[in-house]
Amino acid sequence: MIQIIALLTALALDWFAGELPTRFHPVIWMGSWIRFFSGKALARRSGQPSPWPEMLAGTGLILAGIAVFAFPITLLTYWLRPLPEIVQGVLLGLLLKPVFALRSLLRAAEEVQRAVTDSDLPEARRLVAWHLVSRDTSALDAGQVASAVIESVAENLTDSFIAPLMAFCIGGLPLAWAYRLVNTADAMIGYRNEHWEYIGKAAARLDDLLNLIPARITALLIWAGAILCRLDFQKSFVITLRQCRRAASPNAGWTIAAAAGALNAKLEKLNTYCFNETAPDPSGADILRANRLITTAAGLGVLLLILIPLL
Repeated sequence: MIQIIALLTALALDWFAGELPTRFHPVIWMGSWIRFFSGKALARRSGQPSPWPEMLAGTGLILAGIAVFAFPITLLTYWLRPLPEIVQGVLLGLLLKPVFALRSLLRAAEEVQRAVTDSDLPEARRLVAWHLVSRDTSALDAGQVASAVIESVAENLTDSFIAPLMAFCIGGLPLAWAYRLVNTADAMIGYRNEHWEYIGKAAARLDDLLNLIPARITALLIWAGAILCRLDFQKSFVITLRQCRRAASPNAGWTIAAAAGALNAKLEKLNTYCFNETAPDPSGADILRANRLITTAAGLGVLLLILIPLL
């Protein structure tokens, strides 16, 4: 019951209150930790990358970060145990909210959708780069901007919502906070390029492992959401199974492919991947349909997480 109260408290805060101010947000603190120590590791480099020392430094960064952010949460959950269940649940919910986000993700997508619908392509490019993706958006057309939004919303349904909530239900707040640290590190340094190839390897591989099951469960939720939203479930199912390995990530392709099929839209990251390539480019209206699909899938996920402990 405590877990359910915590989930409902955190979800209510996410939907109605939104995100904490930047200076008080734990994920921003995690980002600062990662930026500082990864920068130190990078600064030690002289000439070519040093694979083993940099991989060890990157692994140490992750392990130390988990200790710094998750260990105090472990102590807090222990200290809360003597309190009444409802008080414990509410306080745990307050501590759970910072490590996941759904409403802010959907609102960001809506902002881009309005710019696309108003034919304000420069603003749409700016907003999608500011809120949702790290790729260069300066030359994207309207369909490619809409695609980037839908890809991001679909992928982040796993990373920013289902996976951290699953971590909480399995291992409590400490595991949820540890997951967020790893996922944040992957987003910042988990790239295969000359700067981060070795420093970010531990973050990238651990993030892949932690999202292995949540990504596939999220694809199932999108399929179920497609049925409830009267979208193309059959195509979503087929495209997912046939094309989920097109993305470099072993996990992202599952949810992006599922969304591409459900919406019957081509989702493409130039020179990287393309899902459902015979379908038309997405439009502003498809962003709204994607938001409805993702909201439905998220709701089904929450229902699943609440019902399983009661069985």
